[in-house]
Amino acid sequence: MVQAKEPNIVGSGADYKLSDVREPSERPKFGALPHTVGVVFEGGGFRGHYTEGVFDVWLEEGIGATHTVGVSAGATFGCNFKSCQLGRAVRYNKRFCNDPRYAGMRSLLTTGNLFNREFAFGRLPWELDVFDVGTYAANPMRFTVVATDIQTGEPVYHDVNRGDVEDVEWMRASSAIPALSHPVELEGRLLLDGGTADSIPFRWMLDQGYDRCVVVCTQPEGYRKEPNGLMPALRVLLHRYPKLVELLANRHERYNAQLDELARLEREGKVFVIRPSESVKTPLSVKDPAILDRVYQVGRRDGKATLDALRSYLGM
Repeated sequence: MVQAKEPNIVGSGADYKLSDVREPSERPKFGALPHTVGVVFEGGGFRGHYTEGVFDVWLEEGIGATHTVGVSAGATFGCNFKSCQLGRAVRYNKRFCNDPRYAGMRSLLTTGNLFNREFAFGRLPWELDVFDVGTYAANPMRFTVVATDIQTGEPVYHDVNRGDVEDVEWMRASSAIPALSHPVELEGRLLLDGGTADSIPFRWMLDQGYDRCVVVCTQPEGYRKEPNGLMPALRVLLHRYPKLVELLANRHERYNAQLDELARLEREGKVFVIRPSESVKTPLSVKDPAILDRVYQVGRRDGKATLDALRSYLGM
């Protein structure tokens, strides 16, 4: 079981340093699981705090995984599942959601990225709300992020097990929103948000061959994705990447087909699915910390409500 570490605060003013990094002697003991377990974290922007609420409950209850795959916010927030930092993502988003250095129109107009690379993926994890690289790397759980190769239209699955600057850059690629972010170049590929090519990579995780598969979705049961009403503009903005445009144009069809397959696998007992018990819809840019906290609390509530069934499924 993981207990939240009381953060250490250094300095004052807007840029005080907050750190809940554990010393080696304080790190959780990562015990063996009764079965191998693959976990899937869907993305969804700030809906990802729902997922964070769910896995924080798991950490508190000693529920881990053999391997986790995260998409977009499922990657950038889900990395805290491996580093065992309870509440970190919602904490820093509540702190900086109104800071123009973090995200917003100013960043988009001046850098081409809605989320500012230097602040959101530089100063924030290394100076302002410190990412616990030591615990992350010590945790034997494998962590994979999904990005989209915008030249081929194919999903790219990349392991990020060190938690270093390069791994954080892969997380940035996984969450880089098309038309609101510059493509991220890594290993000779131009990459953007992984949800474009594989929104909920449960099929990929099932192919890894683990005994159990747990999927955390960020849309409630019964949700269906509609066609993207911004396609005329996206076709113009992204005309250099026809494979990406094609993915965006038919994403609703592929996403809804994934939901249908996931529901079938759930009925067959092949996957365990956790979905929001109520809407956790959020705008693309959130300025009200209370909205973020509400989404996180819904996740915590659902995480607790599904604990007994999850333990039974995992054989715990």
